[in-house]
Parts: sequence; structure tokens; C-alpha cells
Amino acid sequence: MAGLIPQAFIDDLLSRVDIVDVIDKRVKLRKTGKNYSALCPFHTEKSPSFSVEPEKQFYYCFGCGAGGNALGFVMDYERMEFPQAVEALAGDYGIEVPREEGAKQDRRHSENKKVFEILESANQYYQLQLRKHPAKQKAVDYLKSRGLTGQIAKHFGIGFAPPGWDNLLKALDTGAGEIEQMLLAGLLIKREKEEGKESRDGQYDRFRDRIMFPIRDSRGRVLGFGGRVLTDEKPKYLNSPETPVYHKGNELYGLYEAKRSNSKLKRFIIVEGYMDVVALAQHGITYAVATLGTATSATHLNRLFRIAPDVVYCFDGDAAGRTAAWRGLETTLPVLQDGRQVRFLFLPEGEDPDTLIRKIGHDRFSTLVDNATPLANFFFEHLSEDIDIDAIDGKAKLSSKAIPLLRQIPEGIYRQLMLDRLAELASVSSQSIETMINKSTAKAAASAPAEPMPPSYDDIPDYDDGQSDYTPAPQFQRKQQAGANKPPKAKSKSPGLKAIELILLRPEIALETTPDMQLLRENGDQYTDLLLELIELVQHTPTIETYTLLGHFYGTTVGNELTLLIKNEKITPHEGVAQEFMYLVDTLAAEARKKQKKKELVEQLRSKLRSSQT
Repeated sequence: MAGLIPQAFIDDLLSRVDIVDVIDKRVKLRKTGKNYSALCPFHTEKSPSFSVEPEKQFYYCFGCGAGGNALGFVMDYERMEFPQAVEALAGDYGIEVPREEGAKQDRRHSENKKVFEILESANQYYQLQLRKHPAKQKAVDYLKSRGLTGQIAKHFGIGFAPPGWDNLLKALDTGAGEIEQMLLAGLLIKREKEEGKESRDGQYDRFRDRIMFPIRDSRGRVLGFGGRVLTDEKPKYLNSPETPVYHKGNELYGLYEAKRSNSKLKRFIIVEGYMDVVALAQHGITYAVATLGTATSATHLNRLFRIAPDVVYCFDGDAAGRTAAWRGLETTLPVLQDGRQVRFLFLPEGEDPDTLIRKIGHDRFSTLVDNATPLANFFFEHLSEDIDIDAIDGKAKLSSKAIPLLRQIPEGIYRQLMLDRLAELASVSSQSIETMINKSTAKAAASAPAEPMPPSYDDIPDYDDGQSDYTPAPQFQRKQQAGANKPPKAKSKSPGLKAIELILLRPEIALETTPDMQLLRENGDQYTDLLLELIELVQHTPTIETYTLLGHFYGTTVGNELTLLIKNEKITPHEGVAQEFMYLVDTLAAEARKKQKKKELVEQLRSKLRSSQT
């Protein structure tokens, strides 16, 4: 059928998005420990029972039972059909949805996962070279000259790309398709034939003789690199290109490390470069982040504000720095909800955060951050430049410049205070400014989306059917004597159901099993067909993850069941999962063989009976 969205694209989309970003854009989340919580958008409640788990990339409501992955949330919240939800989710990340006949991209299953793996291998290689390579000393000396210790270098994963055209290529190319993945990851550059110095297979390393800064996403995965030159070569900083997994307009250098260093972040400071982030962290300022060669975007700011309420821009105090600061302010206005604070720190001319903090130290730099210029002050000071605000025409000019910008601020107390400030400077009433803004509360309320209705989960069955004689493998049995006098448990789970729970917990355990599919399909229990489908999915896509498995079944009764299963699972020690799974599959196979044998005996008896009657 024409127009199908390839499953490989859906899998890649789910692996790329962060469910916290997706939901927080629609429902305000509050961080609670490792997870996030909110009032459930699918039923009425007074205390939060809606939980979002970044690690597992799914949400669950303890009140109404709603649950699923990022795509499922968009479907339920926006009341969209599956294709429209994919379009909406992809649109949030600026991704075009391909539509093709058949499964043209099936061979690309989880291609992004392979790119992540090769990037992590490159990261480990670069870090090793900083410790072991004969040419490492100039990189070590440079880092020391910037006041960095080995501990801070390790914290940020700083490495070294040694001089030479194909060091990384030789290290990672094992002849199993790595060159293609390295090209996709932006680690290699194809060499044109007419160029000299040919390297193996016409590729050469993108990063050579540079200090390497790995760029990580919010989950800690390496997305790309920034390389700082150690010679006079240009450019001074070389960055990874856009790749299937790296989109520089969405990412912030140092965000992952800042979250690791601070259990409860209260503030972020946005600086311009990798070294600024690292140098500040070296001196105890562990909440700095940097954009990656792009201007700060609304996406960047929303990610930061979801974690901390206070953002401080840090710029040079010269004309270029103030121009960049104003661009940042314009980007900030549409996301300035009440409770969010933005300030601007302008450094002395000729200084950057790296050089300044080495001169004045942690305490004085922190004082500068504490006393940074509030957005409101910078806003009106900038607009008032070259304007005589004591004159009538000056007041009018200020108002005409300010009103289009103030209109962008979300309605709330902060916006009202900004309007009051403008009214005071322009010597007019707040009501006059409100009229000029021409954006009423009634209009905003009329455009608000309707509250979505809760989904129905009435058809979810009871999982513990009590019909199985399954007991865990001996090495996994709990001490039964200690509980001999305790009341017996109401029901025991079938081996098929237990195996499904385990494969959801760790999909990779299905890679080593080779069950007799036909035998189990014909003689399995009520859960066997689903278990076999999960096994086939994992073996077809070895790098598939839990939330992607859930995505395959989203919107079906099976999908609801799987979501509840993984949420309720509290089981087996991590190190015993693979062995237990193999035991379960063997148990199912043994039961299937018994059933098959019984069928064969019954058929033999029937055959003899028919023969005796003729």
C-alpha cells in the first residue's frame, strides 16, 4: 500500500526523541527523584499520579492506568490517529516523515543504534590516546596550561585525536561495515580521487591532531564531537556535521555533565564554547552549558527551564557580545512563563569565562553571576539607546519598538509587570498599553485545547491465570522454608507470561535462544504467540530497546498489557535474567512436546479405532 510510514523510521524516531521533552511541551512536569510527575491529563485528580520515566522512556498513571511511549502519548493527548501522531512528533523535532511503498527501509532497522555504538567506540579510542599515544604530551600540556586536571578531563570524557590521516579508521574498521557507520556518524570524510595522500578505501579521519570533546545527549549517549586544534590549522574548532543522530540546534554541550554533577540544579549559565564549560566546572561552576555553533533556541531554553528556573546568558561586554545578547533575549521572550528568570552577564572586554574565572576564582565569579543584569533591565536599556525618553516622540518610539516584543511574552504576572514598566516609561496608563497589545484573556481561553478524555482499559485481562505448574529454575527459587507458615500466594504466573516480562526488561536476552517456533505455536499456552512475536522482533532488530518494543504494539489491547507488565515487574536480579529466560523457554518447549506427544497418541488411538470399525 502506498503512503506507508516505514517501521524503521518509527523506530528511529522513538530512539531519537526524549519522552520528557514530548510530554513537558504539553503537560507541565515536575522533577521527582529520577522521574517526573504531573497531574494526569487523562482523568481528573487532585494529587499527581502521572509519572514519566526517562530511563525507560514511557509514562504511566497510577490513577487511571494510562501508559505508553512518546508516540502513544501524542496519540492520546492530541486525539490523533497513528499516522498524524507520527507527523506531529516528527514535526516537533524538525524531521520529515518518509512515506514509501512497502518496507523499503527495513534493512535500516535501528541504524541509529549502530551509529551510537560507533560513536561510543570512537569516544573510547580518543580517551585512550590521551593516555597512551606517543604524541599525547602536547595535548596534555595544553590542557594543563588551561588549568584542567585529569579528573575534570575524565568527567567530560576529553580525548585526543592523534596526527595522521587514518588512525581512527584503522582502529575501528574490522571489516564488518564500520566504514559506512563511521561516515554516517561524521567521523570520516570521503576523499576525492584527485586529491593526494590517498588513505585506505578513499576515506580519512575527520579529526586529526585535536583535543576531542564528546557531545552527549540527555541520556549520556555520544552524538558527535568538537575538536580543538593544537596547531595553526584552521578552523580552530572543528565540529561534527549534522548526522542521523546529531542535530546541533537541539543539543547543549555540558548539559549531561551538569545534571550528573548536581542532584538539584537551580541555575544554568549559557556560555559560548566547550573550554568555557570545562574551565568553569574545574573551578566549581558546574552548571554551565554551551550551544554548538548555533544561536540559543527556544528548544534549548525549554530544556533548561524544565530542569532549573534560572538561566544566565554570559557574553563578552563588547558590541558583538551585546548584539548576541539581544538575539538571545528575542529568542527568550516567547518562553518567559511566570517563575522563569533570565539574566545577562557581560564580561570585561577581552575576557571569556575560561580566562576570567582563572583570574578571579570561584567566589568572585559566582558573585558576578548573582548580580547579572535582569532581562527587564537589559530590555528597556537596549530599546532606549539613542532615544530621548523624556520627549513625547521618544516615548512613542520606545512604545512602538517594545509592544511587538512584549506581545510575545506568555500571559501572566511577568508580562503584566513588563507592560506596567513600559507604561511608566511612556507616561501612559497600563490600560492604554493593554489596548495596544490587543490580546485579551478571553481570546486566549477560547483557543485553549479541550481536555482529553481518559482511555478505556476495561479489556485488560488478569495476567495470573493460576493454570500453570511452572516453578522457577532451582538457582532462582527463593528460600521456601522460611515462608512455610505463610499463607500461599493466590496465583502463580505461567512460564509464557514470565518470559514476556523478562524480554521486556532486557530484550537482548532473546538473541541467544533458538526455540522450535512451529512446535510452540501449535502447542503453547495463551501467551506463547506473543512471546514468539517478541523474540522474532528482537532477533530481527538486535539493538531494539524496551520502549521501541512497546511502540510496535501501541494502541492495541496487547500494547496496554505489555505496558502494565513492565510497570508492575519487580523481579529477578539483573544478573539472573538471561539464565531465567532460557529456563522458561525450555520449560515451554518441554510442555509443548508433552502436548504434541499426547496429540500423537490420541491420533494413533483414533486411527486404530477407525481401523477396527472397518
